[in-house]
Amino acid sequence: MLDASRVILGTYGQAYIDGVWQTHINKLEASVELEKRELNLVGNDWKVHKNGIKKGTGTMSGYKVTSDMIQRGFTKFDIISKLDDPESFGHERVRLIRCMPDKIQLANWTAGEEVQEETTFTFEGYELVDPIVGD
Repeated sequence: MLDASRVILGTYGQAYIDGVWQTHINKLEASVELEKRELNLVGNDWKVHKNGIKKGTGTMSGYKVTSDMIQRGFTKFDIISKLDDPESFGHERVRLIRCMPDKIQLANWTAGEEVQEETTFTFEGYELVDPIVGD
């Protein structure tokens, strides 16, 4: 049976852009999509699939505290996502390689409210730096 204490909470997540901890980020999502090619083969009544190219996309969001994303512009950067929880089997770090924003938020504010900043991006590779391994 699942030991509930081993379930990882995002509360302990961290994001690093080019090695600098982004303390204001409170959400990070990244995924890779594989384009599969369908093939019809003679003598086979099943469609078979060949791996095609991959596409990495993601979103990070949090509170606006600096103008770093505006200053960075559309230059590429690496993100390291660290997922950790004191009760888990360990921590996981994934490096997202050559990230580039899809758009840069220049202004988005409302009087009396915290300013949130969201950046969607693409990336051109990833590396599982530290995997979580159960007992």
